[in-house]
Amino acid sequence: QLQFVESGGGLVQPGGSLRLSCAASGFALTYYSTGWFRQAPGKEREGVSCIRISSGDESIWYADSVKGRFTISRDNAKNTVYLQMNSLKSEDTAVYYCAACGGSYGLSSWGQGTQVTVSS
Repeated sequence: QLQFVESGGGLVQPGGSLRLSCAASGFALTYYSTGWFRQAPGKEREGVSCIRISSGDESIWYADSVKGRFTISRDNAKNTVYLQMNSLKSEDTAVYYCAACGGSYGLSSWGQGTQVTVSS
């Protein structure tokens, strides 16, 4: 299974920003759809954003709740996916996970995630 290591979480005030990183090893991210999920306390895990790769084409998907605030990107040289989170809200508080998504969903295992807490 594909494996990722997430980092970059922390405590931030409402309206603040954080950038999460997701490092992959042993495989090239350019061959797999990769993205971010999150799980808030008492809630099911949900998709946040995904870089979808299909037949050589790429597209980006965002959950409606983060559109316009979050930006996903990938650095091929570093084999790392990022999630830039701006204008954070208390409802963004969750453990964030990086994983295969879209057509690659299920090919990766869940890591430890990184905690994001938005609170004043």
